[in-house]
Amino acid sequence: MDRRDFLKTTALAAASAAAYRLAQGGDSAAAPGTRVTDAPGGDVTWDKAPCRFCGTGCHVQVGVRGGKVVAIAGDDKAEVNKGLLCVKGYHVGLALYGKDRLTRPLLRKNGKLEPITWDQALDIVADRVMQNPAGFAIYGSGQWTIPEGYAANKLIKAGLANNQIDPNARLCMASAVTGFLSTYGVDEPAGCYDDLDAADVIIMWGNNPAEMHPVLFSRIVDRRSRGEDVKIIDLTTRRTRTSGFSQHTLFFKPQSDLAIANGIAHLLVERGTFDRAFVDAYCNFRQRTEPPTLDGQAMSFEQYKAALADYTPEKVEEISGVSAADIRMLADLFGNRDLKITSLWCMGMNQHTRGTAINDLVHGIHLLSGHFGRPGDAPTSLTGQPSACGTVREAGTLAHALPGGFVVAKPEHRQKAEEIWNLPAGRIKDKPGYHTVEMWRRFSKPADQGGDIDTIWVQVTNPARSLPNINELFEPSRKLPGKFLIVSDVYPTATAMAADLVLPSAMWVEKNGMFGNSERRTQQWFKMVPPPGEARDDCWQTLAVARRLYDRGLPGMKDKDGKFLFDIKDAAGKSVPFWEWPRYYDVNVDRALFEEYRKFSRFKHKDLAPYDEYVKARGLRWPVVEQPDGSWRETRFRFSKHDDPYVTKGEHQFYHSVTKDDRALIWFHPYDPPPESPDADYPLWLCTGRVIEHWHTGTMTMRIPQLQRAMPEAYVEMHRDDARALGVQDGEIVIVESRRGSLELPVWLDGRAEPARGSVFVPFFDERLAINRATLDAHDPLSKQPDYKKCAVRVRRRGKAAP
Repeated sequence: MDRRDFLKTTALAAASAAAYRLAQGGDSAAAPGTRVTDAPGGDVTWDKAPCRFCGTGCHVQVGVRGGKVVAIAGDDKAEVNKGLLCVKGYHVGLALYGKDRLTRPLLRKNGKLEPITWDQALDIVADRVMQNPAGFAIYGSGQWTIPEGYAANKLIKAGLANNQIDPNARLCMASAVTGFLSTYGVDEPAGCYDDLDAADVIIMWGNNPAEMHPVLFSRIVDRRSRGEDVKIIDLTTRRTRTSGFSQHTLFFKPQSDLAIANGIAHLLVERGTFDRAFVDAYCNFRQRTEPPTLDGQAMSFEQYKAALADYTPEKVEEISGVSAADIRMLADLFGNRDLKITSLWCMGMNQHTRGTAINDLVHGIHLLSGHFGRPGDAPTSLTGQPSACGTVREAGTLAHALPGGFVVAKPEHRQKAEEIWNLPAGRIKDKPGYHTVEMWRRFSKPADQGGDIDTIWVQVTNPARSLPNINELFEPSRKLPGKFLIVSDVYPTATAMAADLVLPSAMWVEKNGMFGNSERRTQQWFKMVPPPGEARDDCWQTLAVARRLYDRGLPGMKDKDGKFLFDIKDAAGKSVPFWEWPRYYDVNVDRALFEEYRKFSRFKHKDLAPYDEYVKARGLRWPVVEQPDGSWRETRFRFSKHDDPYVTKGEHQFYHSVTKDDRALIWFHPYDPPPESPDADYPLWLCTGRVIEHWHTGTMTMRIPQLQRAMPEAYVEMHRDDARALGVQDGEIVIVESRRGSLELPVWLDGRAEPARGSVFVPFFDERLAINRATLDAHDPLSKQPDYKKCAVRVRRRGKAAP
């Protein structure tokens, strides 16, 4: 099966005729970059943009006619997807044209949302800030564009100086961040998607890329169609479409991936098949402290060996359910330096109460075995949002972070940020703001019980459905006096409909933008169509509020010279009043913000090229370094002499190492049991996740008719033996309940995937069926990322009382 056959299969019926048919029923077989005149009403004009959905970063060609997107095609010039898209990508243009787009600001009056003007709306936001700057927070997203996130971050950290900003990406990739930081001293993968074209063995650590990252998975499938021998190993808790393409599908018990990783390391050390030369030259060993930190505590190789001694294949089989023979098979592969091995992971390892630990351990296996730095040898995390890397991790929109890999806790980082932002010394505070779970917990508590966050401005996300344990973290705030929720969005999501103030936003190619994908690739696009009604850019909304605060005399809105914090000048050097909506596009605000932001990028060797270089490219992978001839060169493989210009000694150099000696860290972490396990009252594991047709909470994809028809509602996936024991039939509505909450769902038996016996799976794309009433909010102690992949539930038939 080649890439196109694979993508056609995974797209189901929804992809059958979708490649070029969009908003107004227009069909086009035009090649990207051309114009066609065969349709009434004028030409179709094509331009580039990254896809609006996942973190793969596929490039699309967008066809526009009459002020509307009428066609979508894969971009043949894009290295990421080479002209192909998944089912969501082919339909991405329709995401703009749901019938219920928000088009006017709305204020809740007497329990009902009523239209107001933009001037009134901006004044209300400014009022909330002025009443209590310390209690005002912004909750953003890995769907923010880079300039949007950068502006919000600067408003909070340089302007309000309270550090109360965090993104929904805390819920999806924070453990990947802490894993990279604790291993290499700096965030984001060393390798790139090119590794998928070179690896002999590809191991999926608890992820399902056949559905979640199908374009990337198709690169692997395509190699097989050309006769290449590529071994795929699926480490999983349920049989998925990825399993169907794998030579080895290894089912493990939830949380036991920690033991599996230790079992592989144990055999490498015991057998002497680890890469001693690589380890001696480039690595140190580390163990966790209590309480855990990213720095940990030094340990010797002998201590490391002793710590692994308990993780024999037989012991790991007892903990994980993976056979001792399969543990030995994995160790055989890692012990063979003639092979090239790439590990891939996503939410399975990150949404984990020991997410940092399992990230550390998988990095450690690659370092220990020397499967690092060659094309095809890489430990690589994948992200689920289009700019979780570019906006959250790089522009620093986490509560503890600053742009470019800086953190608020380090005086030298605060000082450098204050220099770039021209702030008085001491403006940026050293205490991190609240991480996502804590922010919403405090918003949902009365002020006299620690609820010191009284206003949250949500942009580009839907926390009423995506937060864990929404019964505790979201819903109480809607009943508490003094709590005020502002939501900027494009559709009346569950969060928007619960808000006190709703601001209608522009989306995707209705505005300029930049994203950063999973392989460090920064991407740019221009506005192509107008937003509907009075919808406006999120970035403008942030900057317009900042100007309101400046005009009211809030001290933080001025730099140390008394100028507006976001002063932007035109080519003649004259300040532009871009906060006035008719003047916003008089200057390229994205370009101005990006050029300021890129000043942060060189300190951690995350060098970004000038904005205009991204206009010309289908994205560039940082560090992007200027060459003697004035051209700009991207970097595919970090820390390796053959490609990274910052490696100045040896074949590999980890130049931001935790131990300040250019060495990466190989960690030991013990297996720890999950925070909640099935018992007599709640005898089943619950895992949540996505499906190929939909994205996140479905606020966009459920409004695309083809995708909604292909997968119209959420379900509970059960093993047939469990259903038989309960007397449950396929399609029957049952109650799924945990200690926190419950909901009713139809049962799906023998579908596209199958959970292990004793477990159930529920996707979270359906706003009407909120599975996060059942999930728990236990989280990793370092990344603060919650565990959506394992908690205890029971399933019962309607009308049958709970035991």
